[in-house]
Amino acid sequence: MPQDAPEQFFNPYNHDFVRVAVAVPELRVADPAYNAGQTVALVTQADAAHAALVVFPELGLSAYSCEDLFHQQALLDASLAALRTVLEASRNVQAVVIVGLPLQVDGLLFNCAAVMQGGRLLGVVPKSYLPNYREFYEMRQFVPAHYARRQAIDLLGQSGVPFGAHLLFHCRQLAHWVFHIEICEDLWVPIPPSSFAALAGATLLVNLSASNITIGKDDYRCQLVAGQSGRCLAAYAYCAAGTGESTTDLAWDGHGMVYENGSLLAETARFQQRSQLAVADVDLERLVQDRMRQTSFGQSTSMHREALSAFRTVTFDYHPPRRERIALQRRYERFPYVPADPARRDERCRETYDIQVQGLAKRLISSNTRKVVIGVSGGLDSTQALIVCAGAMDLLGRPRTDILGYTMPGFATSGRTIAQARQLMSAIGCTAQEIDIRPSCLQMLRDIGHPFADGEPVHDVTFENVQAGERTSHLFRLANLNGGLVVGTSDLSEMALGWCTYGVGDHMAHYHVNASVPKTLIRYLIGWVAQTNRLGIEASAVLEAVLATVVSPELVPGGEGDDQPAQRTEDVVGPYELQDFTLYWILRFGYAPPKVAYLAWNAWHDRARGNWPGVPEAERRQYGLDEIRRWLAVFLQRFFETSQFKRSCVPNAPKVGSGGSLSPRGDYRAPSDGQAAPWLQSLMQIPQTEEQ
Repeated sequence: MPQDAPEQFFNPYNHDFVRVAVAVPELRVADPAYNAGQTVALVTQADAAHAALVVFPELGLSAYSCEDLFHQQALLDASLAALRTVLEASRNVQAVVIVGLPLQVDGLLFNCAAVMQGGRLLGVVPKSYLPNYREFYEMRQFVPAHYARRQAIDLLGQSGVPFGAHLLFHCRQLAHWVFHIEICEDLWVPIPPSSFAALAGATLLVNLSASNITIGKDDYRCQLVAGQSGRCLAAYAYCAAGTGESTTDLAWDGHGMVYENGSLLAETARFQQRSQLAVADVDLERLVQDRMRQTSFGQSTSMHREALSAFRTVTFDYHPPRRERIALQRRYERFPYVPADPARRDERCRETYDIQVQGLAKRLISSNTRKVVIGVSGGLDSTQALIVCAGAMDLLGRPRTDILGYTMPGFATSGRTIAQARQLMSAIGCTAQEIDIRPSCLQMLRDIGHPFADGEPVHDVTFENVQAGERTSHLFRLANLNGGLVVGTSDLSEMALGWCTYGVGDHMAHYHVNASVPKTLIRYLIGWVAQTNRLGIEASAVLEAVLATVVSPELVPGGEGDDQPAQRTEDVVGPYELQDFTLYWILRFGYAPPKVAYLAWNAWHDRARGNWPGVPEAERRQYGLDEIRRWLAVFLQRFFETSQFKRSCVPNAPKVGSGGSLSPRGDYRAPSDGQAAPWLQSLMQIPQTEEQ
């Protein structure tokens, strides 16, 4: 590719990712020359896969299970020769390579990780904590890192090679990429060295491990790595010894994995009789954004300032292949608010209901209110809110007849939705009533001199909001009349996009239950209730019909038949599954539009990826970059410039998920008169087509 070619949009390195590989080589015990050959082969493979770093197991050049052979000079010399072989091979690749070997320094033997790139030794890190219990006897052969008497060594003809456990390796070309190395047992102690390294700036924590396998140990390893990556707001690359190690007394499974802030990105297959490589793209920006937001991380840095002063930084160059089109090596779920795994999805649905129900139940108790008033339209949001009301009454041991449900047909209410509203209220067992709001709306339109009152078909925003306001006005007065509390129905997606009628409209209620729940999750919540028959078979049938209904405010008449609305919400604000995706990554992580578009394209451009039996239709859709860019522009304009004033005074509502809340008393505070200009300017960096 020409050197003057522009940076490629479809390239993870141009969106603050770094590609990391964990390599488990086939090896032989006490045969460093053979092990070096296997190591070089995997280095070449990792570099071909555009990995910036490849990490190998603990003492991988000699094998971990050499026991007292480590005190044989022939093995130590052979290990050093193997290191030279790998070092020379590193001249042919750009990736940073980390290998393990026994190394004599000042007459002491250390269990070390050697870091190299392009024929240069960047540093050597000795193991800090040596296990000397159960099957481990490392203190018999090695000494811990703090025994070292100097901070630099001469090795393989290179002088002044940094030596010690407090080394940070920082890439000049990838500002957020700083890695630290610890070795096996270092992770198992109460305060791993990587904890301090993360506070000192490391975003990638690397562990060369041996770790023999016993029953259930693989799960515990995962817990350790997941927990450490989560606590440190870091990525963690862990690589354990493979099946070539000695089985005199132990067994080995070759468990390699990469976690990012508690989430698994990649993992090797265990118990393989061959070399293998697991590759993951680590999102460095996500880690940095989280550290910026979680201010207690910064407080910890200040509290441990003295310990952090021991760290030294080694800088190196890595020039990412920014002009190549490179596929992202990780999967982004289309529905970030909804777990892809069915078991976890069911658990998420159950917990979401519990949070919503608990919030409403507490409000009823604290306000000494027995009844709730709710408008039921036959659509998604009011259906979800009604189910929550039923759950709250069940929790409090009160009859569901204390739910006063009202369906209020207007000028554009379809036969389908009003039928669904009636059927749903009947199935729930609430007190159901119907109020035709058209006469009161006409009176309002006459009072303000609107032409529709004189027979002119003017369906402007005033016409629409008169209906929305009339419904809410009725609900509040009905709550006064019956000593009840108005339960709001508007959801997180609508609030993000400003798709709600301000003040006396669906914007207002005594208490909201859906305000922190996005539209895509509401769909799955209703589907879960239907599939599990939690409200009975009759209700499940109605819920399935609700899920199949076009999302519409039903405020403008003129649809194609009684069941077809003239308005389709998603024609105006965009597909909710796409806008919820955008909302998650902008609200939760503060990503710029090009990064959001890149993630959205990876999640949504391939129809085949989601096309399997049992997957909802939305999972089988696809969006090209042009559509993603177009609807992202709509989101940015509405979210950052035109809708904040509605969110600045929303009613009380429980926060449901870590994806965020838009309440000014919770996750998000913003000026109501802000501008979207910086985001729209950033949007211009996104190519118009996928060929650019």
